[in-house]
Amino acid sequence: MAAGLKRDPIVILRMDGEDLLEFINGPSYEAEMVSIFSQIGCEDASLRDCITKALEKLTVDQGMPPSSDSWVMRNIVEPALESWDDKPVSQETFLEESKKVAKRVAQNLNEEPVIVAHSENTFDGSGIKRLLSNKFELDKLLNVGLENVPKDRNGKISKEYLRVVLDVVAPSVGLPQIGAVEQMDKVVADVLNRIDADDWKMIKEDEFKKLLTEIMESIMLQLEGNPISVSSNSVVHEPLP
Repeated sequence: MAAGLKRDPIVILRMDGEDLLEFINGPSYEAEMVSIFSQIGCEDASLRDCITKALEKLTVDQGMPPSSDSWVMRNIVEPALESWDDKPVSQETFLEESKKVAKRVAQNLNEEPVIVAHSENTFDGSGIKRLLSNKFELDKLLNVGLENVPKDRNGKISKEYLRVVLDVVAPSVGLPQIGAVEQMDKVVADVLNRIDADDWKMIKEDEFKKLLTEIMESIMLQLEGNPISVSSNSVVHEPLP
């Protein structure tokens, strides 16, 4: 993994319903579920759909494995749901029925625990900082990034390729590919907008490299001030060794 991407070791979690029950019976449960109810908008949804969406909002930290996983949905969540009538969903009904469902989910987890691989990554700009301090490595990486970029007969390059080349060099400086992390996309888009990266202006190769370096430096400064952390959770379907 490239420098600048602090990757914590993957933590293997055995989810057996104990943490979920602790959350359900804890002081923060009702406030959390009220907040979720207001987020998901249940005005036109059935109670079943509303509770299903609410369970998707619960996290591994709260004891809920990712219900986006088809096995978890099929074997843990769906058996805990009921066939309610289609009357309008009030907050009171939602709180009462979702708690019953969550307890049944916890019971299902107790009978059939789910193994989840949890990891957290932090983008803090240190990989860019390391690269910028080594001119030889910087020049080498920029040359690699420019290998397949088209030039006009005068050797000039369109600024529209700044985004393309940045995506090529991203893994080497601890950045995710464009489109992989929404928060990072916003940082990159903000920096590119400030230098009018999409104005199609043709510039010399040296100027292109200078601009790309400035872009990386701006991204680095933003990440140093506000590191971006992302976590991922994957259900492990294979037996652990």
